[in-house]
Amino acid sequence: MEYQGLKDKLPPQNLEAEQAVLGAMLLDWGSVSNVISTLQSDRFYSYQNQVIFEAMISLYSQNARGDVLTLINELTKTNKLQEAGGAAYIAALTDTVPTSANIEYYAQIVSEMAVRRDLIKMSDEIKATSFDKSRDTRLILEEAEKKIFNLTERNEKVQVHEAKTMIGESLNLIEDRYNRKEAFTGIPCGIGRLDTMTSGFQNEELIILGARPSIGKTAMALSMMQHIAVEKKIPCGFFSLEMSYQMIGQRLLSMESRIHGNKLRTGMLSMSDFQKLQDAAGRIFNAPFYIVDQPNMMLLDLRALARRLVVERGVKIIFIDYIGLIQTENRNAPVYEAQSEVSKSLKALARELGIPIVALCQVARDAEGNEPNLAQLRGSGSIEQDADVVMFLHRERLKGDEPAQDAKLIVAKQRNGATGDVKLMYIPPLTKFENAASEDEG
Repeated sequence: MEYQGLKDKLPPQNLEAEQAVLGAMLLDWGSVSNVISTLQSDRFYSYQNQVIFEAMISLYSQNARGDVLTLINELTKTNKLQEAGGAAYIAALTDTVPTSANIEYYAQIVSEMAVRRDLIKMSDEIKATSFDKSRDTRLILEEAEKKIFNLTERNEKVQVHEAKTMIGESLNLIEDRYNRKEAFTGIPCGIGRLDTMTSGFQNEELIILGARPSIGKTAMALSMMQHIAVEKKIPCGFFSLEMSYQMIGQRLLSMESRIHGNKLRTGMLSMSDFQKLQDAAGRIFNAPFYIVDQPNMMLLDLRALARRLVVERGVKIIFIDYIGLIQTENRNAPVYEAQSEVSKSLKALARELGIPIVALCQVARDAEGNEPNLAQLRGSGSIEQDADVVMFLHRERLKGDEPAQDAKLIVAKQRNGATGDVKLMYIPPLTKFENAASEDEG
């Protein structure tokens, strides 16, 4: 294996640890199970150690008893004895370690050295790609992020949990919830009945909020964000692909101050309005929400910015307004394929970041005037499949300047909970959704 730019240096490795792992396996064949899930042959730097490890795993998979003689016999049958260093080298492996007790420690050293070699190789590949001017810079960044993430995933240990450990931790979690007296395990959005049904938006979940245009998807998302960030002080990210951040700011001020949005747009304010506005601004000013205002955002950019928000800002939930405006790299792909790529990517991003992602989505035209259903989601096949929760917003079109209007949130799918309807109240002057009086549980 060649490491460009480091030809005068030996790549990171520890041959003594590699020999100790192999020697421990030969001393105690039962210790193979301690390392088989964390080590693969390519984790060894020495080629002959790779060959020996592969032969030992082959014996183990055949339920054969492994010792020096059976290993030499196995390598002889496959004509790999000389590649493995010969019989003398194999026989000497048991002399490198007095006991198998520390095999996991030796295996960890082998794995860590392999990770360092992988990082060097990865750096060289990124360097070579960066010199290629024909490659898109954002694609290079995305590929680099993927490589680092895949390397991290590869080196996560698979854990097996005993029943006593699982039950003990579960009881501790329940006791902790009892002591804290918090009603929800996830992030509450402020809609009482919905929070009861979902126990709050859960980490790693993709939540879809669908509706026809101008029914209030953005208003619903902003109403939720106001509760989460302003009232609960939980950091939020909001990707706005349709509305400018200034307009979002005006909407939030209208919601918080309860001043008619038209007054803010026209500037026709009274002195008492200014006081309410100032008080509202004070409550919002230090709220931990972060707006990304970018029309026609590329999927690559969205993923990269989402990672940064989580790492740098501690964001715990992300809203995306809306799925249909996210651009994929293949601009010529059919709409269904593009939507499928976006929904799968958003679900994978929620799992990667360990947070809920709430994505807004339009529904088909034939839902106009009727309660939407799963079949009417744009790109419905993939979005419905990838989402953990699918909700639809429904209300009648406004017929006048109504102070309030009945509305409904239809939970059509919930992978881990109940479905049903949630009554809401829509306040047109504030473009805000609130709990209906009969549904206010939180």
